[in-house]
Amino acid sequence: MSHVVKKLKIAVIGGGSSYTPELIEGFIKRAPELPVSEIYLVDVEQGREKLEIVGNLAKRMLDKAGLNISVHLTLDRREAISNADFVITQFRVGGIDARIRDEKIPLKYGVIGQETTGPGGFAKALRTIPVILDICRDIEELAPDAWLINFTNPSGIITETVIKHTGVKVLGLCNVPVNMVNYVAKAYGVEMDRVYIQFAGLNHLVWGLRVYLDGEDITQKLIEQLASDENMTMKNIPGMQWDKDLLKSLGVLPCPYHRYYYMKDTMLEEEKRKATHEGTRGEVVKKVERELFELYKDPKLDEKPPQLEKRGGALYSYTACNLISSIVNDKRDIQVVNVKNSGAILDLPEDAVVETNCVIDKNGAHSLSVGRLPAKIRGLIQVVKAYEELTIEAGVNGDYNAALQALTIHPLVPSAGIAKKILDDILAENREYLPQFFK
Repeated sequence: MSHVVKKLKIAVIGGGSSYTPELIEGFIKRAPELPVSEIYLVDVEQGREKLEIVGNLAKRMLDKAGLNISVHLTLDRREAISNADFVITQFRVGGIDARIRDEKIPLKYGVIGQETTGPGGFAKALRTIPVILDICRDIEELAPDAWLINFTNPSGIITETVIKHTGVKVLGLCNVPVNMVNYVAKAYGVEMDRVYIQFAGLNHLVWGLRVYLDGEDITQKLIEQLASDENMTMKNIPGMQWDKDLLKSLGVLPCPYHRYYYMKDTMLEEEKRKATHEGTRGEVVKKVERELFELYKDPKLDEKPPQLEKRGGALYSYTACNLISSIVNDKRDIQVVNVKNSGAILDLPEDAVVETNCVIDKNGAHSLSVGRLPAKIRGLIQVVKAYEELTIEAGVNGDYNAALQALTIHPLVPSAGIAKKILDDILAENREYLPQFFK
């Protein structure tokens, strides 16, 4: 006898995001296994117009698919969260303008300015922490059994904040690992499910320790190929060759964000050049977003437009819907999520969040043991994790000392003096979003 699965209510916070159609497409594709009955798209007043545009496109997509799923557009977060089964967070505090500042402040001091890595990611985390804690208070009160699926960047830091400071059930997601799997599958001309990568690391600092094709270890063969191919990059990271000797000495698969650490000088020069000529990545995204929303407005458009790929969020819905389906259907399959370490990586604190392979069932994610990491990985991961822990402490408590130490020890920041200048600029320029520092 088949069990009757209850109808699901999904709340999407940051529902006015240009990524929302990708998510809707994911729910449409998985309709047979995911009985979603209601989707609440919620946003803030500043996002009202985008929410209307995206929400109407979502309704047209679902109508075309002939699915009986009601879409509600609201600015009332509590109404959206109330009795939800899943709350998906994909918001950006301060919008793209805040991101552009995050990119420009570090560049002023000759430091890489990037949305999630280094001082830019640090600023984004400080703005996001008070908001995610607020959202979690609503979840604890109005939907205590709900799963929070966090996409909001920096995803690892935000997920760890929720685990350490709330009682909410949370899993953090990122599309970098699945894109790495996709890259390997494409390189070999095979389906993604034939490729398995053992991942270990942090969000945007994850390594593929072992790569398997049909169960055969192809790690070393792949690394030799990679040494001569520059396609393995996400949309929002400049495509660059990896140094052949670097790759061979590393012996594992780096993620695209490793370029910021392994090729600091090249990446900084590239960023400076772009900022002067075509604008920072945030300025480029702002233009892409404008074009997307013009497309979304078209009442005849009833599918996700191919132009969305330019936003760098490829396979985002695949990741989200896969995870939700495995929880709902108790699948016990393996996916890569940001989860409490609990001994998976022995070189990091038990309560730290790591990005690694986990078995997913109705009780959430159970990380697979990695053991100890080789020194060449361990050194970088431990210092970046310490930076993340200090960032959380600063973001939760408005602690200037923790903030200064976080930036000082970050590998992309050259000195305490520069860390202090960057920190003071971040606080000054984000004052309206940092209530914890300006009580």
